[in-house]
Amino acid sequence: MDPVIVVGAGPVGLSLSLALARLGVPTVVLDETTGQEETRPARTVVLRPDTAAFVARLGCADTLESAGTHWTAWRTVRRRRLRERVAFAPRTPDGAAAPASPVHLPQHALTRALRTALAHEKLAEVVTGSRLADLEQDEHGISAHTRGPNGTWWHGSYLIGCDGPRSTVRKLLDVRFPGRTAVERHAVAALRCELPWPGEALLHRSPPRQGGGPGSEVSARPLAGHVWRLDWLLPPGRELVTPDALVARIRDSLAGWTSESPAGPADETGTEGEGALPRGRGHGRLVPPYELLDTGVHTVHHRLARDWRQGRAFLAGDAAHLLGALGTQGLDEGLRDAENLAWKLGLAWHHGASDVLLDSYQAERRGAVAARLRAADQALPLLRDGRAVRWRTVLPGAARGRSTLLTDGHLGRGPLGAPPVYARTPLAPPAEQSGSLLVETPPGAPVTDVAVTASDGAVVRLRDRLGRGLLVVLVAPGTGVWDRRHWQSAGLMPQLADAVDALPMDAEVLVAEAYPGAAAHTVLLVRPDGHLVTALSGVRPAEMAACANAVRGGAHGPVAGSGRARRSGDAAASGEGEAGEEEASAVDPVGSSMLHSESD
Repeated sequence: MDPVIVVGAGPVGLSLSLALARLGVPTVVLDETTGQEETRPARTVVLRPDTAAFVARLGCADTLESAGTHWTAWRTVRRRRLRERVAFAPRTPDGAAAPASPVHLPQHALTRALRTALAHEKLAEVVTGSRLADLEQDEHGISAHTRGPNGTWWHGSYLIGCDGPRSTVRKLLDVRFPGRTAVERHAVAALRCELPWPGEALLHRSPPRQGGGPGSEVSARPLAGHVWRLDWLLPPGRELVTPDALVARIRDSLAGWTSESPAGPADETGTEGEGALPRGRGHGRLVPPYELLDTGVHTVHHRLARDWRQGRAFLAGDAAHLLGALGTQGLDEGLRDAENLAWKLGLAWHHGASDVLLDSYQAERRGAVAARLRAADQALPLLRDGRAVRWRTVLPGAARGRSTLLTDGHLGRGPLGAPPVYARTPLAPPAEQSGSLLVETPPGAPVTDVAVTASDGAVVRLRDRLGRGLLVVLVAPGTGVWDRRHWQSAGLMPQLADAVDALPMDAEVLVAEAYPGAAAHTVLLVRPDGHLVTALSGVRPAEMAACANAVRGGAHGPVAGSGRARRSGDAAASGEGEAGEEEASAVDPVGSSMLHSESD
C-alpha cells in the first residue's frame, strides 16, 4: 500500500508524520521550504498538558524540558489589583497534579525537535523544495504533483493538507474557508529582563498608563533564559505600529511592573493587597535593564473550512481553521487534529477503514473548533466593547467576571480553552452497550491523567501510553503494594486479559489504584487519543467488544499490500500554480456566529 502524503512541514504536519510512523505507516512530507526554520524569539507556542504530552510521546520530551518553560503560576491583574492567581503543581509520576502547567517555548525550537525526531524514522521521508501544484484521486489512491527541484508525481494512499492558512491543498480541493478577518491585532516583543514574578505569567487588563480602557491589555509570559514574550492588544484598524511606539509601550509596561512608587493614597480599585502592582502614575518609575530580541505584529483571523475530508484528502491545522482571539491557541487545535487523525489513518492503512471512521475526523474535530469559535465570537463583544452587556444574554449561564473568562482562554479552561469533548461522535457505542456506570469523566471527554501500572510493572502516567491502540484500564485499589507476578494472575485479571485478546483492535491492559469517581473493579476503555469510550462495572467481554468495534467505525475493508513512496515521470516545469484567494462566505453550516466575513 502506498504511503500517506503530508503536505506542509510545520509542527502539525511533522507531528502527524511522526505519529503515523510510530504506528508503522510510511509517510512522505512535501516541504516547499529549504527545511531551515527561521529563528524568531517572539514567535512562541503554548502547549496545554494534553498536546504537550502528545509532542513528548513523539520524541520531543527533552526539548520541552530544555527549551520550554512550565509556568509556576498565572496572574490576572485589572488596573493595579490582583484579581486571580492560579498556581500550577509540578507533574509527578505517582500522583495526579492539578492544575497542570502549560508549556511555553519558541516555535522554531519545537519545529527543529520534530524534524530531528522525524529524521530518525525509517518510515518517514521529508522532501524539501517541493511545491504542490496538482492533485488527483480515485478509489485506489491519491497522487500529488509537485514543482521545484524535486518536482514529480507522488502516489499515496491518503493525503493531508497541513500547509497553513493559504493552503494549496484546500484550494485544489475547492473547499471554502469562511470566517472573519482581523478579529484582533497584537503587538509582540521578546526581551530578556528580570520581572518581579519569575516563572509566573501575567495578564494585565486595563493598565492605567496605557489608556485604561476596557479593551486594553498586556500579557507577559516567561520563556527559558530570563526571556519574556510581551503581547499588547492593539486598537481595531490597520494603523502601522512604529518602532518608537513599540519601544515606548515596552518601557512603560516594564516601569509600571518593576519600579517603586511614591507613597500616596490607595488607587481607585482599593488598597494594595499581596501581589498588587506598584501605584503611581510615572513619578519615581524607572525602566529596568532589558535586551530587546525580537518584535512583530500578530493579526488574528477566525475561519473554518467547510469540508475537512474529500475522499482520500484531509485538512488539518491552519489549513482547516484559524483562531487565536482571547488567548485561544491555534497550534493546540492543530496538534489535536494530528492526534485525532493519526490513529484513524493507522487503522485505515493497516486494516482498511469504513467511511464512519474516516468521517469521524471531521465530525469530531470540526465540531470542536466550531464550538471554540462560537464561544470566542460570543465573548468578544463583552470583553472588548466595554458596554454594559448582560452576561447571561451574551454567554448563557456565565457567572464569573470578564477577567476570569479571558484567563480561561489562556489557561485552557471553559468554553474558550478546555480540551474538547466528543459527546456526539459517530464512534460512540450503542447506548445499550456503552455502560451506565458514573465516573467523573463523561464519555467522549479526555481521561484524567492518573498514574497506572503497565504489564511490565512500570508505573507511568496514563497519557504516556496513548497513541497505539485502545487502553483498557482496570481500577483496582491496593494492587500497587503487590508484586505484579501475583496480581496479574489474581482476581479479574485473567478474565480481563482474555477479553482484551478477543477485541477487534489492538489494546493494552493497565491497572490504576484509583480514578476520579470510579468504584473498585471499574473498567475504562480509552481511545488512542485519550478520550473515554465507556466505563463498565467489571469485565464484560461482549460489551467491551461492541465498544471496540464502534471505535474502529464498524466493519473494515480488506487489507491492501504495503509499499514505500513511488515517483514517476520527470520533474515538472517550474511555475507558480497557486490558486487565488477565495471569497469567504457569510454563513457557516455548523451555526457559528461568524456572520461578518471578508475575503483574504
